[in-house]
Order: sequence, then structure tokens, then C-alpha cells
Amino acid sequence: MSLPALRLLNDADFSAESYQLPAEKIIEGQPTQSVWMHYSDPTGQFHVGVWRGEVGKWQIRYTEEEWCEMLDGVSVVCDTHGHCTRLSAGMRFVIPRGFEGTWEVVQATTKRFVIYERAEQGDGA
Repeated sequence: MSLPALRLLNDADFSAESYQLPAEKIIEGQPTQSVWMHYSDPTGQFHVGVWRGEVGKWQIRYTEEEWCEMLDGVSVVCDTHGHCTRLSAGMRFVIPRGFEGTWEVVQATTKRFVIYERAEQGDGA
């Protein structure tokens, strides 16, 4: 049996996948998004990569835990109670599972992310 190998993550080694959000989530604009997926574990619960969002605003509802580091741009994340946080380059933050609100990209934003999507009870985990 072989052991898993260490993986170096060089941004230049990965290509972007671009996508559009579902229309029902969009509040303003047509925010194209791109993701450079650097790693996903065999269970599909743990992911690492880089995300880029273009100007726009949409609804968010997190089913996962996500750690982020802003690389560039400006975004504003608001919870359902109207508490808003302005995010810019160099800031690091966690969005917990269950968070709901809005994400607004004010200036095209790039962030590094680590996601953990916990398996639900009763689904084999």
C-alpha cells in the first residue's frame, strides 16, 4: 500500500473554470466567477483553491466551513441581520457553516480558500 504524496500548489499549474451563478441568487450585475481548484480530497469534503469574482451582488448560504485570504479587490459580505464586513487584500477570515446573507464584489476580487464540507449524519459518514 502506498502512502499519499505531498502536493505542491503552484498557482501557474492550474487552469480556471469559469461559471455564472443561478439567476435566482443574483441581486445585481452578471458576476462571472472563476475557480482554480488546486486540490480535492477523495471524500469530496475538503477543497483548496483560488476563486475570482467579478462585480455584482448575490445571495449566499454556506453549507460548508470556509477559510479565505483576500489576494486582491474589494468585497462586502453582509449577514441576514444587516451586519456587513468590507474585505480587501491581506484580510483572512472564516465563513462558518450556516452563514446566510449576501456577497457583493465592489472591485473584482480574488481569494485563496480552504473548504471543509462536513458529511451529513446518516449519509454514510
